[in-house]
Amino acid sequence: MGYVAVRGGGIAIEESLKLLEFERVRSSAAWGTDEIEHTFPELIDQVMGEASLYAPRLAALALKQAQGSPDEAVFLLRAFRSTLERPYVSRPVDTAELRISRRISAAFKDVPGGQVLGATRDYSHRLLAFDLETEGSEELADKRAELARHFAEIASPQEGDAAGRSDGTLPRVLDYLRAEGLVAHVSDDDGEPVDATMVPLTFPAPRSVRLQTLARGMTQAVEALGYAAIRGFGPAHPTVGELRQGRAAVAVDHPLSPGGPEDAYYLGSVPLCEVESVFMDEGGSSSDAAAFASGQASALSLAVGYGLVFGRAETKAIAMSVLDRCLDSDEVRYPTEDEEFVLYHVDGVEATGFISHLKLPHYVTFQSKLSSVRGTRDTAVIDPASDRTADQAAAAALESKEACNAAAL
Repeated sequence: MGYVAVRGGGIAIEESLKLLEFERVRSSAAWGTDEIEHTFPELIDQVMGEASLYAPRLAALALKQAQGSPDEAVFLLRAFRSTLERPYVSRPVDTAELRISRRISAAFKDVPGGQVLGATRDYSHRLLAFDLETEGSEELADKRAELARHFAEIASPQEGDAAGRSDGTLPRVLDYLRAEGLVAHVSDDDGEPVDATMVPLTFPAPRSVRLQTLARGMTQAVEALGYAAIRGFGPAHPTVGELRQGRAAVAVDHPLSPGGPEDAYYLGSVPLCEVESVFMDEGGSSSDAAAFASGQASALSLAVGYGLVFGRAETKAIAMSVLDRCLDSDEVRYPTEDEEFVLYHVDGVEATGFISHLKLPHYVTFQSKLSSVRGTRDTAVIDPASDRTADQAAAAALESKEACNAAAL
């Protein structure tokens, strides 16, 4: 969890914390967690994703306590998560059964079931909406009612067809390429996944650990490394085969008599964003090596990078899919293909904690460095005018300055 313990100066620390709380209550409105949760849904998604805990109300509470700092909110939520018991493990979530709210493909113009734009700001003008500054509760209610009438008028009953079903699910776009044998073969791995929050990070890391670490990594760090990989510090430029958003059902087996999916207990659903990015592949990845050796794949095929995150963090999911593909390379040619470099440095809590610890006292280590510098200068730097060392010259200058100040007084 990084560096958090401080010894000494207890009264000063207590007063500092009181001052922080005073700043919070002096300058903020009495917003509840409901207002924060519904006003900043994507910020809530980011905090939950990086904390590995789906709890919108608690994420809103952490943001309120942290005065809007995502890093501090993630730290708070992870600390709370570490206190929770784990009485059950859910059944594997089948994202093919995602109830779609948004689904696009950059690889194909026409896809079975159609492109579903959903709610997105991708096509909006990035102009400040100054009218929001004075938006009141009445105006908000009027807009809500107007838009509700609009969508009620244009909505049509959903009918199942060959591509989409009436339950809101849609087939995967890349399944059609897999059926044609155009996607590089990857052997099924039904082994028990490793929980990265319960075991130390070791290398080489299982793919389950890689994906979980990327999914809970700091959003901006994952996006920055994904961007670096695309710019040339990675294997290739990807194409988004499919991006889908929706809600996935979560269920658990009966603890005493586990059965099939029909016997499981439905707990609810969680919002997810899933991405499959497509890369040109020539058999260079570890997952495809056996397939190429056995002749199950052609010399040129398509490889897939995968990303899955809470909520609507689309850019992070795309960057995650890029890094997933980068880390699947046998030969490390770029930093983005180095597991240790990527997985250690995308964790926001670890990064924040380690960098923040630089603010803590380092008197002893700095004095050691200072003594080394002074010793070096004593032997190597001589004042040419009076044959004095640099330290002696500095001391004389300081005495002269103090004398001048005393005379002025």
